[in-house]
Amino acid sequence: MKKIVSELFMTLDGVVAEPGKWHSPFHDPEMDRAIEAGMAAADTMLLGRRTYEEHAGYWPAATGSMADLMNGLPKVVLSTTLTAPKWKNTSLITTFDEVANLKEAPGDGPILITGSPTLVRALLRNGLLDELRLLIDPVVTGTGARLFEDRPLGFERVATEAFPSGSLSVTYAVAR
Repeated sequence: MKKIVSELFMTLDGVVAEPGKWHSPFHDPEMDRAIEAGMAAADTMLLGRRTYEEHAGYWPAATGSMADLMNGLPKVVLSTTLTAPKWKNTSLITTFDEVANLKEAPGDGPILITGSPTLVRALLRNGLLDELRLLIDPVVTGTGARLFEDRPLGFERVATEAFPSGSLSVTYAVAR
């Protein structure tokens, strides 16, 4: 069975919304390498509608190795409001049962979610997320949407990597 792995930028106070406002000073080549490695290992990308629209507005015209990965991977959007995805290699699903079916599909790599915090929260609620890879930046924003809702969740650390910028990549398996 495939794993669903979420990769999110996060502040020290747990904010995951609008990383464009706070992430840039902490992005470095080592982080790029780690992000690309995770993307290269993926079998499929799973996106929520808003993140899909952001990515679809940027990546098709972008160049470079990350653009090649983003554009080449099969993409699945979970949405009840998107009607006709236009980005190459993109299909649409509307239910969590269909997400569960993705985990059973052939393939060796994980299903990777980049961004899409609303989707990640919903997958956690529905017991479908397997791993959470947080790229934690050493900054506190004080405001903004946080990843975790007001309910207990357990995790087990899988891996940790420190970057020269002061950011950390911490991968957790969702405790079942």
